[in-house]
Amino acid sequence: MGKPKKGPSPKESATPPKKNCKVCEKAVSKYKCPSCLIPYCSLVCFKKHKETPCVKQVPAPETDTSTSTSPIDVDRPCYVDVDDDVLPQSQLECIASCTEIRDALKDEDLQKLIRKIDCSADTRTELDKAMEQEVFRLFTEKILSMVNRSGDQQL
Repeated sequence: MGKPKKGPSPKESATPPKKNCKVCEKAVSKYKCPSCLIPYCSLVCFKKHKETPCVKQVPAPETDTSTSTSPIDVDRPCYVDVDDDVLPQSQLECIASCTEIRDALKDEDLQKLIRKIDCSADTRTELDKAMEQEVFRLFTEKILSMVNRSGDQQL
């Protein structure tokens, strides 16, 4: 008798499928065009893609967020100029597990502000506008408080 077949391991099933480069269609994509979000694998493919103008994706008209949520693009790359601007994993976990911060994120106005910053071509300006809103200012103060607390504990 043969061994019973096992299904994919939890690690295998949790891994998202790899996307191929839409320019060369050979390699696995590592990046996405900031304008049209087409996946590409290298600088060569990016330059080739940019030879023809691409269209920036226009966000769908804003609807009532209480009944629908937009999908989160977890594959979207995040670029940071200075490595010191990236929080260590332990601080990110501390923020993610904080009940006070999680409760604050349930506020629809705060969700809209964060979405607006995230989707903006000029994030710096949107961030400045959001800081004028009390709900966003209080949220950022909570996060900074957590970062400072967890940073002090690491010293």
